[in-house]
Amino acid sequence: MVAGESSGDLLASILIPGLKSAWPSLSLVGIGGPAMAKGGLDSWWPIEKLSVRGYVEVIRHYKEIVGIRKALKNRLLQSPPDIFIGVDAPDFNLDLARALRAKGIPTVQYVCPSIWAWRFERITKIRASVDHVLCIFPFEKALLEKHGVDATFVGHPLANFIPEKPDKSAARKHLGLSENDLILAVLPGSRRDEIHQMAPRFLAAVEILQAKYPNLIPVLPVAPGMLSWLTPYLAQHPNLKHLKLVEGQSHAVMASADVAMVTSGTATLETALFKCPMVIAYAMPWLTWYITQKKRLQPWVGLPNILCSDFVVPELLQHEATPQAIASSVTDWLNHPQRVQQLQATFSKLHESLRADTASIATHAIAKFLAR
Repeated sequence: MVAGESSGDLLASILIPGLKSAWPSLSLVGIGGPAMAKGGLDSWWPIEKLSVRGYVEVIRHYKEIVGIRKALKNRLLQSPPDIFIGVDAPDFNLDLARALRAKGIPTVQYVCPSIWAWRFERITKIRASVDHVLCIFPFEKALLEKHGVDATFVGHPLANFIPEKPDKSAARKHLGLSENDLILAVLPGSRRDEIHQMAPRFLAAVEILQAKYPNLIPVLPVAPGMLSWLTPYLAQHPNLKHLKLVEGQSHAVMASADVAMVTSGTATLETALFKCPMVIAYAMPWLTWYITQKKRLQPWVGLPNILCSDFVVPELLQHEATPQAIASSVTDWLNHPQRVQQLQATFSKLHESLRADTASIATHAIAKFLAR
């Protein structure tokens, strides 16, 4: 199993118990993070080595990433596994899967590359690289099968993991927050380049909001290794009041919040499943942005909007993602509680559409390859 970032680590960790239940002697090797390690994965390289996004960022780390993939491929070819499961990270995993498949090793891609959003031409590489795709969104199965790729909708593990009715009071008590506090979740991303782009904008937006809402408490979950990336930006905002840094526990933060500012990515879906109104923002180096826009197929980038086929929450991208605009969008949610209720009803329907017995369905799909 190979995951390339923290969201993939979490997704894979939910799959592992089902695999171990079906095959108790299963040995897991590859690349993963702490959640996969808890499930018994022997990670041969740190997952952080693969956690880069965007053309410019990948170019900067290209030599190291390609070196890791080559070494991993050689190691797996010398000691062939019974199956290879790539978890998201398609730019890393599909080339690896193609080489392994050519040698007769069954290959499965867990999480379909977002060909429905941009770079649809990747369907050709998917078809050549993997025997099966485990899809986490309902519409992906038909799209893949239309183009000759076997697929199974396994549900989104987070839709099972996150309760349909989150307990805001319990989450606040757990984090030491009051029932009457006005809580803002600040989620600037988990990658270094995301934090570099978004933390300054989010922290400046918090300062603007606190001028209007003096009792506002911003809560920022800090993933392992993230604090050193954040510290320089925190130092630039000494006037921030009541800022609460929480080690990990991003789900508790989402459950406790009245509103959130979120960097585009899996965190936007998690926030939606916690029924929390949000503003989605994203910025990247200009060259990455230019290339990305050429490949985009949809008007939305945030997962809640893509899955609802509508702008149910605001998106502020690139030059639009100013502190003032972010603060204004947060204010709109705080000033319109009826809109928040309507959004929460939409998120509840979305939650239900993504639920399935992920571990069981995925294990059944994988079994036909291990039974060969």
